[in-house]
Order: sequence, then C-alpha cells, then structure tokens
Amino acid sequence: MSTIPSIKLSELTSQIQQVIDGAFGHKTFWIIADITNYTYKPQSNYHYFELVEKDKTAAKILAKVAGRAWGNASLNISNFEKATGQKFKNDINVLIQVSVQYNPSFGLQLNLLDIDTNFTLGLFEQQRKETLERLVRENQAFIKKAGEGYITRNSELALNQVIQRIAVISSDTSAGFQDFRHTLEHNPFDYKFYIDDYFALVQGDGNAKQFLARIIEVFESQKPYDALVIIRGGGAQTDFLIFDNYELNRAIAKFPIPVITGIGHQKNETIADLMAHTSTKTPTKAAEFIIAHNRAFEDNLIGTQKMILIKTYQMINHHKDRLVRLNQITINTTRNLLHEHHKTIMNLSGMILTNPRIIISNRRKDLSNLQLNLQSYSKLYFLNKTAHIAHFQSVMRIMSPQNILNKGFAIIKVDGKIAGNADQIEVGTELTVRLANSEIKTIVKSKSAYDENEFNL
Repeated sequence: MSTIPSIKLSELTSQIQQVIDGAFGHKTFWIIADITNYTYKPQSNYHYFELVEKDKTAAKILAKVAGRAWGNASLNISNFEKATGQKFKNDINVLIQVSVQYNPSFGLQLNLLDIDTNFTLGLFEQQRKETLERLVRENQAFIKKAGEGYITRNSELALNQVIQRIAVISSDTSAGFQDFRHTLEHNPFDYKFYIDDYFALVQGDGNAKQFLARIIEVFESQKPYDALVIIRGGGAQTDFLIFDNYELNRAIAKFPIPVITGIGHQKNETIADLMAHTSTKTPTKAAEFIIAHNRAFEDNLIGTQKMILIKTYQMINHHKDRLVRLNQITINTTRNLLHEHHKTIMNLSGMILTNPRIIISNRRKDLSNLQLNLQSYSKLYFLNKTAHIAHFQSVMRIMSPQNILNKGFAIIKVDGKIAGNADQIEVGTELTVRLANSEIKTIVKSKSAYDENEFNL
C-alpha cells in the first residue's frame, strides 16, 4: 500500500463545490459570450451549449465554459427570439445573466438566467451603421449622405409618367407577393400591368448572393422595365438582415431602373429602403403607390383635358361675340356704303340726264365757231400763200439764167461744162461762150488777174 497521503475524488470535488458555492453561490453575472455546441431537448425543455470568448485578432479561444438553461430561462430564451427575431443558436453573440454552479458529476457550469434583448438589437444596429458608413465611404460616385437621409443614383432617377412594366423580386411563397399582385390586378381604375417575377429567398443574410444574382438578372434582361419592385412579407427584425447586406445595397444604389421597396416592416427602415428610389412599408403599399402614381398622371391628363375644354369654350364664346360684333359692323357698314353709293348713283343719273344736252349744245357752238374760224383763216392763209408764191415767181424770173444773159452776161463752158473758176482755164484752152441769143467758140490767147472790186457797190 502507498504511504502518500490521499483523498477520494469525490472528497476533492466536494471541497471544490463548497469553495465555489461559498464564493459564487448567491451571485449572478452579466457576461458577453458566443454560443457554440448548442442543442435543445424539447422533451425536457433543456438548452445545452458552451459559452466561448474568442480573441478577435488571433482567432483563438480565450475562455470556454459549459452552459445550460431550463425552466424560466427557457421562457426567457423564447421571449428573446420573439423580440429580436434572432434564433438562439450557434455563433451568435449575446449578453446573458448567469449563475456559477459546480456539480461533482457534471463539472463547472454556467446556468443561464436571463438574456438581454437590447444588446442583440444593438449589435444589429451597429452592424447596420457600419454598413451605411462603408457604402458612403467606398461609393462616393453614387451614394451621398444628406442630413439624416441618403441620395443615391437610383433615388435621383425620374419615374416614368406611367409605371406599367414591372420586375418583381420576391419569394414565390410570400403572402406579401400575392397581396402585391392582387392589389395591382384588381385596381379600381382598371389599369393594366405587365409583371415579370424573379423569385429568390428573401430571408437570412446568407441568401444575399442569390438575391443579388436576381437583380443582375433583371439588368441583363435588357427589358424596358419602368420599375424594379423588391417585396417581402412581415417578420421579425432579423428576417430583414438580408436587406442590410453591403453588396446588395450597393447594387440597388447604382441600379439604372427606379427601385421601389415594400419589405413589410412597420418600425425600422432597412438599408435597402434608404438606397432605393422609393420605399413603402408593405407590398400592398408598394402596389398602392404605383396605382396612385399612375392615377396622378391620369388626373393630370383629365385636368389638362378640362382646361383645354374650358379654354376652347372661352375662345369659342370670345370669337362668337367677336363674330356677332363684326357681323353687326358689316351690316351697318354695308348699309352706309349702299346709302352713299345710292346717293352717288342718283347724282350721276341726274348728271347723265342734264349734262349731255349742255355738252352737246356747247359742242355745237364750238363746231360753229370752229367752222367760221376755218373759213376766215383759210381765206387769209390762201391769200398769204398766193402773195408768197407771186414773190417767189418774181425772184425766179429775175434770177433765171436767160434773164441774166439778156442783161449782157455770158456763160463760159470748158468741155461742155460751166466754168465758174479761171483756175481750170489755161492759155490755148478752147472755150464756148454762151450769150443771150448765140454761142461763140474761142481759144484763150492770154490770162491775167484783175481788180476784184470792180462790181462792188
């Protein structure tokens, strides 16, 4: 037998239990830890798990303790799940109230007493805030912070005047999707819509990639959609985590077609609501927004039509009154013109009746005077002309060559032609001298100059 002092294991564990009970027996602690190795026994309503603290930089476990919950603690877990929408499961970070217990058979355990709902919701909100800051920081070309809101490329798009061709991303089993279609298809104005469905899982952050793929599919379809509608039915807060995904919201913010959300939440906005063109609370509200948008366009057309009719009626009345005035002016003016022309015609008719007699009488007098003047003038004219003729006859008789020859003058001819200049007569030239009653042939014996003043008077 060994002589080393020893005790039984149960004695040691009993001492450990006494020490732990003495130190922690009536104390509780609020601790932050991750849940791992979680199992639930519905028959006993027991929850078994491990509480772990990890080193964020070195990715190693700093502490790990077994935990369990039952009774009122199970009820608190159920209330936590209802309030946050977050399932109590592996890999969630929680703030829980625990008591320390040591059992010789099961070892050291932490008994869960309560769980802080606000802590988990705060984590969600912190993650949401970080995602928003990252979206603005890394996508300044199409996402900007404006006061408490955000301006995105999508939110600045202009909605078409009529929204009729619609792409819808939703779950094929969503009651909200059915409400959306029913509201559009049974609208009171009988508007027609063309809806293409792009189904995807719309719950859980892990399905964000599938949802993003549907958005890309809408873009690559190249169909002329008027709007992309993203809808989901109601649910707990964590059911909407997919709509806080960074990559998904980046795609919504820069999408070239206006995005309308009807995600089904009543309290908080998702990031998708902030990045989209228009956000509504529910799928039904999204459908009602589209119907109201189209109705506003129709009302505007009806208003324009009424305004055109009123303006047309006013113009018709204005021109009608003007035509009446012009008609009256035309009648009065025509009457006055007819009266004036009637007076003119009457005056002319009187002149036509009296003037011809006066004109004819005057013309007869003129003709008689003209006849007398012609008679007297013609006598004087012929007497005058007879005297002129007698004078010219006398001059002609005086100037006739024969009369001049009779007065002792002679005509000298050279070669049968009258010579008026002695320059052409030379000594020896034969001349013909014509006298009043005879002709003499002679030859020039000599030629000399003489005084040209002999016959000057």
